[in-house]
Amino acid sequence: MSITNFNFKKARPLCVFFTLPILLLFTSTHLLAQNTYPKMAGYVGILHPIITFDRGGTHANFGSSYTIGVPTGINIWKSAKVGFSVEMVPFVRTENNISRMNNFLFHPGVLVALGKGYTFAGRAAFETSGRFGFTPVLNKVIIHGKSINYFAAVPLPVRFGNERPTSLTASFQFGVVF
Repeated sequence: MSITNFNFKKARPLCVFFTLPILLLFTSTHLLAQNTYPKMAGYVGILHPIITFDRGGTHANFGSSYTIGVPTGINIWKSAKVGFSVEMVPFVRTENNISRMNNFLFHPGVLVALGKGYTFAGRAAFETSGRFGFTPVLNKVIIHGKSINYFAAVPLPVRFGNERPTSLTASFQFGVVF
């Protein structure tokens, strides 16, 4: 078939069929490159409750037992300043040379970027132990990497319920954001 015998009117739908998706692909890629939000990041860390205060007194984590948490979560940043986070934390308690998972925490919250690597997280707390409450967290990125960042955080969990006195715990957390 020569170009003089080619019927452009019959080929038009076929050209549109192949050209339109290619144009849409380049257009959407360009649009995605401009829009950087929402952004999503995952993280994992180690949580060390240090000391708990309640009506019954002061309870150190390093006495007759030791509890450690492994927070894992997803942060979804709506803008450079505000985001949403969902965190899940299994807790393992070691006592009398026996280790077991003794609690699981569901920890959704709001993220607010404070600048200079600092972030405030205000989290609701729901534990399988029957306790509930809130946790303000101050977080700081301490090492910036190419694809991951390392952070340190100070969570201050406040808990109520399950026929126990209200408590406040000072904790230390560190981890990796990817």
